[in-house]
Amino acid sequence: MKLDQYLKFKGVVSTGGQAKLLIQDGLVKVNGQTETRRGRKLVEGDRVMAMGEKFTVETPSLED
Repeated sequence: MKLDQYLKFKGVVSTGGQAKLLIQDGLVKVNGQTETRRGRKLVEGDRVMAMGEKFTVETPSLED
């Protein structure tokens, strides 16, 4: 699953546009590093932090 889709899936944002802006503004971290690519493919075990929330990517979340 791509990073922007994951943020929508987890309810951090409600639209893809919001996800895009959040990521472009450098407000999302993956595995502790700022991620500015909204198309970043996430894999099981990746840790995502956005808007003060932390998530760990699990296998069921990767299914499109």
